[in-house]
Amino acid sequence: MKINDKIILGTINALQIVRFEPQGAYCKALDEHTILLPKQYLLDNMKIGDILQLFVYTDSEDRLVATTQNPYALKDQFFCTIVQDVTNFGAFVDWGLPKDLFVPKNKQKTIFKVGEKRILRVVEDTQTSRLIGVEKITPYLQKNTKHFTKNQQVKLLVYAKTPLGYKVIVDDNYEGMLYHNEIFEDISIGDTKQGFIKQIRDDLKLDICLQPIGDKNLLQFHTKTILQLLQSNDGFLPYNYKSDPQMIKNIFHMSKKSYKKALTTLQNNNQITINDSGINLNIK
Repeated sequence: MKINDKIILGTINALQIVRFEPQGAYCKALDEHTILLPKQYLLDNMKIGDILQLFVYTDSEDRLVATTQNPYALKDQFFCTIVQDVTNFGAFVDWGLPKDLFVPKNKQKTIFKVGEKRILRVVEDTQTSRLIGVEKITPYLQKNTKHFTKNQQVKLLVYAKTPLGYKVIVDDNYEGMLYHNEIFEDISIGDTKQGFIKQIRDDLKLDICLQPIGDKNLLQFHTKTILQLLQSNDGFLPYNYKSDPQMIKNIFHMSKKSYKKALTTLQNNNQITINDSGINLNIK
């Protein structure tokens, strides 16, 4: 494992243990700068020379500190979170670490309330060099989407519902749209999904599908989905050609037409057997 050239805030760093002190282990990058890994994260088998994967953030005194725990999002990533505390100057949200992430009041779209769900981006505050959360995300969404290709698989975070469908953040940096008539599963704000580029629009925004484009690609995707469900359910599912369309949508995340086509393909390939009781996976 290659050690980091330098210690980088808000990311996972590969750092080497150089010494142990009562307060924890000091770890260094190649530039010889060191950082404390507090003693609560030490394991009995850790020793000098070990290279560890550590997340770097700041403690309550704004000093760089390392942890073996990973937050829900790294710097320049989006995530969905729950508000933990509210003050006159901002709010604190859960991001998977003992120290909650601070969201300044001027970075909030609306006033936060404890228990609310919010979509945020983790950024480095240029004034304080701290990691903070930002809800005003539009300035961070890039416009240049020309490098994407049709059917390219991408990471999605659902962040808003519109009359047309759902707005999604694509690969932490771009805006896309999922349309209602192309969604065959339940979706909520804050969901993370894998999707596919349907098209790049004239305004360079992205139209997204949750399933691949093209009859051949879509059929492969659906047959794989059914096989994976069978394998995770001991080789049997209590559905067949006569199953209710809404149930098919809920269980298989596809239309009944696509479902029947996938079943026929799998049956013709002798991968499944279908009868009145359901679908059986053929064991080779």
